[in-house]
Amino acid sequence: MNDIIHLLPDSVANQIAAGEVIQRPASVIKELVENAIDAGARNIQVILKDAGRTLIQVTDDGKGMSETDARMAFERHATSKIKSAADLFALHTMGFRGEALASVAAVAQVELRTRRPEDELGTVICIAGSQVESQLPSNCPAGTSFFIKNLFFNVPARRKFLKSNETELRHIITEFIRIALVYPEHHFTLTHNDTEIYELAATNRRQRIAHIFGSKNNNFSRQLLPIETSTTLVNISGYIGTPETALRNSNQYFFVNGRYMRHPYFHKAVMQAYDRLIGNDVSPNYFIYFDIDPGSIDVNIHPTKTEIKFENEAAIWPIITAAVKEMLGKSNAVPSIEFDVEGAIDIPVIDRSRPAVQPQVTVDPTYNPFQTNSERSQHYSRPPMNWETLYQDFEKPAMQPAYFAPPEINQEIAVAPSQLSAIADQPDAAPENSNYLLYKGRYIITGGKSGIMLIDKQRAHIRVLFEQFIDQLNYRRGISQQLLFPEIVELNAADALVLENAIEELECVGLDIALFGKHTFSINGIPAGLEGKDIQSIVGDIIDCVKNKDANVKEVLHENIALTLAKASAVGYGQQMTFEEMDHLVGQLFACSNPNYTPDGKRIVVVLTNEEIEKKF
Repeated sequence: MNDIIHLLPDSVANQIAAGEVIQRPASVIKELVENAIDAGARNIQVILKDAGRTLIQVTDDGKGMSETDARMAFERHATSKIKSAADLFALHTMGFRGEALASVAAVAQVELRTRRPEDELGTVICIAGSQVESQLPSNCPAGTSFFIKNLFFNVPARRKFLKSNETELRHIITEFIRIALVYPEHHFTLTHNDTEIYELAATNRRQRIAHIFGSKNNNFSRQLLPIETSTTLVNISGYIGTPETALRNSNQYFFVNGRYMRHPYFHKAVMQAYDRLIGNDVSPNYFIYFDIDPGSIDVNIHPTKTEIKFENEAAIWPIITAAVKEMLGKSNAVPSIEFDVEGAIDIPVIDRSRPAVQPQVTVDPTYNPFQTNSERSQHYSRPPMNWETLYQDFEKPAMQPAYFAPPEINQEIAVAPSQLSAIADQPDAAPENSNYLLYKGRYIITGGKSGIMLIDKQRAHIRVLFEQFIDQLNYRRGISQQLLFPEIVELNAADALVLENAIEELECVGLDIALFGKHTFSINGIPAGLEGKDIQSIVGDIIDCVKNKDANVKEVLHENIALTLAKASAVGYGQQMTFEEMDHLVGQLFACSNPNYTPDGKRIVVVLTNEEIEKKF
């Protein structure tokens, strides 16, 4: 019987390895930029075509490679970073496994141009699908330039499952930002389809963070609080955001020894320091850098090296929490006890060098209180009384609406049986010809033979408006109210990209936005019902909801745009409603596809059955 086990060809083995290392165009950029940093480059330029599908060009001014090194760099496990297994526990470089270039060359057409500063001529090498096509001398500038063309050209299945260009570009920007935040002293440039997205000059860490996440109309740098602590176990530095700047989708980054990482355990330590300072639906910004002995961490547990194992995680937890709490306390972000001094007696400080002065009492001997009252009584006259008009109000019939709660009743409401009409036994059936009671400005109460129905009016309005906006988006029939004075909003590069791709969909609901300049937009019109609202804040909420979504772009856009606009336009708690308004709202609610829950899963309608009410008595 013949043997059945055999070695895979190198080309097949490289494609299998590439599936772990190269997942999308962003993975290629991450590996190439990290290699450029390890090569000592100070200026790194990234140029993209079609979000990296057609072309990824990474150019640096590093030390370059010789002719032999350029050829060896594409072999599997060929590296200049480690020489023995012991070096794995003393890593100070970004890359070390020697799989990046071999994986890229296995799934793309690669052209490499490189020259060392001491050489007169460099070398150019062309590889396609792990096969070397040519290697020739070349007159090229010092440093290294990679041209990655037609990514996944020989793996159609992988290329087919790439997301849209907008989604892939967002992933590229994410990887680009992670590296740029660690190396502020480097100059980075990112260009996509001949449009410059980022131009990050060499600067300090604080300014680099502000340049990436801030905009011209807000001073993001002032919202950052510096943290720094040094221990024998770990050194922690970086910046945290003030509690007032907490957002639903905030910017949160951990870095260890110059490498980005995800660490849910340390994230909980930071959130514990913000306990009771921020709401449950928001989280703070933070950019925290760890400097630790490489021997106490393991960075090789994940192919992308974003998950790092620490030897003393439990001991680092209190250090993180203490450092964040200390900075919040110094910046007065933590509330302190302040006594009410209004109306208090001002007690002067004792000055023992001066003799005590006897307080003087002044008396007006000419003051006569009886005379003053008599004078006042002489000038006083009773206002004329019209007795006929006084009794007119008693002759009018008492008119009091039965569907409004008296304002002085706050805890309990007595509902007369005559005020409740019959409704269907099903909870999702709309009551007909019903009277309504508005309780505490929040709940609409109505009843019938099956029980009492309580409706959260704001959530009901959100559900109604959500379906109206979804209908406008699907059928593209939104109406815009033009603004007399357009509002100008300036965004960072990542947010500007999201908004630019959503402009066409926003027009369907009446939100007229036009590109006004680089990363600047003009809001020219708004949907009906948003008058007086903070439009820039609403646009920011839409960007936060859509950003970093990997589902169908149009579907995500429609749902998040509709939900954000519905929440901004919905009636607020405490606002009074007439009987006709409540009746109209309830009628619209039960005409919706799902009247029981809001689009984000919150309960709208609660029914107290007669059996439940009887148990209370």
